[in-house]
Amino acid sequence: MSRPNVSFEFFPPKSLDQSFRLWNCATTLAPLDPTFVSVTYGAGGTTRQLTHEAVGAIHKNIGLTVAAHLTCVEATRAETLDIANAYADAGVTEIVALRGDPPKGSNGFAPAADGFQSSVELIEALADTGKFKIRVGAYPEQHPESANAAADVEWLKRKLDAGAHSAITQFFFEADTFFRFRDACEKAGIDAPVIPGILPIENWNGAKKFANMCGTSIPQVVSDAFENAAKTGDTDLLATALATELCDDLIRGGVNDLHFYTLNKPELTRDVCHALGVTPAAKLENVA
Repeated sequence: MSRPNVSFEFFPPKSLDQSFRLWNCATTLAPLDPTFVSVTYGAGGTTRQLTHEAVGAIHKNIGLTVAAHLTCVEATRAETLDIANAYADAGVTEIVALRGDPPKGSNGFAPAADGFQSSVELIEALADTGKFKIRVGAYPEQHPESANAAADVEWLKRKLDAGAHSAITQFFFEADTFFRFRDACEKAGIDAPVIPGILPIENWNGAKKFANMCGTSIPQVVSDAFENAAKTGDTDLLATALATELCDDLIRGGVNDLHFYTLNKPELTRDVCHALGVTPAAKLENVA
């Protein structure tokens, strides 16, 4: 089995304690030589400034390639592009362009006055600047707001045609879920990289809630396994084993890149990467 390329997602801190957690997560995973790391936005753009600060700190002080999340929510076109240009001025040249989640308590996404109407419009504007490598989101299972799975594939194609370089999927539990989506993308003429998103499960109850929100189906065997592991205190061991098995199945199916949702808790992600042969020692061997 070949060593995969890996990337990691972090979220911006909202307190001093969370700042230390983010720093620990980034420095713990940096030796694994990620292709890039990304930093998220909160719902409704609530962490816009925090995201900007976290991106700058990781890029400048740790030296990682950072892809900053940028959304269409609660900002005008000019404000959004000002943020993008500030990233470029700071040496950050990768962006994850998303429509973004609406603010809590709202009835759904509504563009800001003079704001981007969709992620496609945002991608087109970013591509026109010529300053960025643009990544986008993808949904291997039907998005809760989508008419059907085919519409998700068509929308992904529109985003890539608008100027995006690659896509990162929502997390899923079974490799076949990704393979079916990959086949549908190929059938639709999509030839850009589609990177599977992996969630090492730190908290099962939280993962279930997240899965229900984003339309990720939970196999009964996985649910039963976590319920049983909770009784014996072996949930971390189970989470590591399941994530490693999922990644192994993906690699054997031709996947070369894996994107991990760390939730700013690096240990499980690090352990899964080590099990896959992604270690600092492996990096040195490749250099030699």
